[in-house]
Amino acid sequence: MTTTASEALHPDAPHHLPFYITAPGDSDGLMVVTGLFVLAAVAGVGVLYFKLHALPEQMAHRGQKVQFELVAVLALLALFTHNHTFWVAGLLLALLPLPDFTTPLRTMARSLERIADQPSAQASHDQTAAPESSPRTSAVPSSVAPAVSAPTSATSEAASAVAATAGAPGPDGVRQDKG
Repeated sequence: MTTTASEALHPDAPHHLPFYITAPGDSDGLMVVTGLFVLAAVAGVGVLYFKLHALPEQMAHRGQKVQFELVAVLALLALFTHNHTFWVAGLLLALLPLPDFTTPLRTMARSLERIADQPSAQASHDQTAAPESSPRTSAVPSSVAPAVSAPTSATSEAASAVAATAGAPGPDGVRQDKG
């Protein structure tokens, strides 16, 4: 026995029903469409939520590595603790550029290493050389000793050559131009 939608209706019901009202035993099309819409909306809100949480990290990519790591940690803390203060702090840290402290410090460290290595190289050179008889001359390093002595003609020529290359006055006070 097959029943149609018009036979199953109550006699007091209107004969023209909207599309979302189905006959008994049929699938509800509106419920399927609504369910798909809700799933898509939940997925869209989730993607938006995670994009929003990743915003400070994406902004910090243009900065330094330390700044990026700090912002990433703050974003993860905000994500797992649901504390928005961490996210706001990460966003502010991503917006503000951090000054570069490491490059000057590395340059200073390299310069200090070079300065520290020079005396040790000269000390090992001085130890292999024959000890001098005068205690006064042994206290002055050999690289400083010629500058302490009176100028010789070789020193004057070297000073003139340096002055000529720099365009500054020579030892006699006369400016020596290249030419």
